[in-house]
Amino acid sequence: MSAIQKNEICKRLLSDVDDLPPRLQLAAKYIIDHTNDFGLDTIRVTAEKIGISANSLVRLASHLGFSSFEEMREPFRIALVEQYDSTGGDGWINRLSDAGPFGNSHARSVSNEIDIVKQSLKLLTVEKTESAVNMLMNARSAYVTATRASYALAYYFHYVGRMALPNLHLIPRHMGSPLDEMISVGKEDVLLAITFPPYSADTISALRLAKRNGTKVILISDSELIAPNIEVDLFLKVTLHSLHHFSCFAGAMVVLESLLYHLVSHGGEEAQARIASYEALREDFGAYWQAKLPKLRKK
Repeated sequence: MSAIQKNEICKRLLSDVDDLPPRLQLAAKYIIDHTNDFGLDTIRVTAEKIGISANSLVRLASHLGFSSFEEMREPFRIALVEQYDSTGGDGWINRLSDAGPFGNSHARSVSNEIDIVKQSLKLLTVEKTESAVNMLMNARSAYVTATRASYALAYYFHYVGRMALPNLHLIPRHMGSPLDEMISVGKEDVLLAITFPPYSADTISALRLAKRNGTKVILISDSELIAPNIEVDLFLKVTLHSLHHFSCFAGAMVVLESLLYHLVSHGGEEAQARIASYEALREDFGAYWQAKLPKLRKK
């Protein structure tokens, strides 16, 4: 019940965010993007993380019909407790800590990576996955775009996905902007965009151009509120929390892997035939290294 209440609050914040004062907009975005932290932290800590006063959080609670901040936070706290029960531990991770300070640090890193993957896959519901696969497969042309560090994710998705989906295109293909290659993208097409903070200006421009052209948009990010005037047809949220300075892409990677599985699976025999053709072509031209068998000396 608490998880449902939490989701209802997030949906209300998402629908109201554009009409809220600037400080309450910041608070709403933080709650939507950091539901776990919001369930754990006190009002003072939450206010410091957002960069607003505690009174702003009280005003947001009042706007939502709650009598206090604690009443607004309670569904998030209960959902978090239900999510992390005592049966979820893995002994092998706990044993890593026995290897001293480095082992303890490594155990924290491993636990964080596993949590990111679990949370991202949990957010990838059956309905969202099926919608994404249908949009990509039914499009006249499907485009995947990203820039900077996340370009590697887009490149991999295109590299594998095009074997199952021949009308899948990577933009930008070279050292340009996605906009340079979107002149023919229209209403019958789909754009899959990947962006994480700090959000790429090029990707945001591509998203705006896509909507102006009537193109359906799938966004993979940590937030649906990446910039003003961004509208998407399908939002796939991933968790990015990292123990180092940069975002962790493990969650985004498993979401893309899941989509690839369904694209190949739904592609049927045609997809399998294309994959076999790619493999045969690469082998014919020596794309893969192969160890040479040693020559036996004749006695």
